[in-house]
Amino acid sequence: MDITDNRIIELFTSRSKEAVSALSKKYEKLCKSISYNILRNKEDAEECVNDTYLKVWDSIPPAKPDNLMAYVCRIARNISLDKLRYNLRSKRNGNTDALLSELSECIPSTDNVEESADDTLKNAITDFLDGLSDRDRNIFIRRYFFCDDVKSISKKLGVTETNVTTILNRTRNNLKKYLSDNGIAV
Repeated sequence: MDITDNRIIELFTSRSKEAVSALSKKYEKLCKSISYNILRNKEDAEECVNDTYLKVWDSIPPAKPDNLMAYVCRIARNISLDKLRYNLRSKRNGNTDALLSELSECIPSTDNVEESADDTLKNAITDFLDGLSDRDRNIFIRRYFFCDDVKSISKKLGVTETNVTTILNRTRNNLKKYLSDNGIAV
């Protein structure tokens, strides 16, 4: 029987030593996938996953996330991006550069969008994504949140790589227009 997210949060809140193992059992594969997609290095990805567990341990309580999976994924992603920045001080990573370049067409330019974006931008992007079809939203999130490459998105969703690329291009253009129409300078 699969342990529920609420039960895992209860284990963290009560500081049970079972909390991390329950979290690992349920979300390790997803966290490793996110970290590896960003870092393209198995050892660094494993280190980031372990750091994710520590960060969750340190943050629950006081935090009590409504969606544990999203909470853990965001932490894993941020830790992995921090590790990537550290690794890139002396070299560049083509995969991540490509992602940032794609998004730069439609998201206001900043050093770190997640830290500097105000609630207006976050809410606008959330509203935009809510208005997409399930397929288009899934493709966009897989590419820009989970850092999946076009080929793996194509395989997972059973559509051609050309179709994925076209959907991503159209979605970025629509996001740019949506943000502009809502008074957010791009």
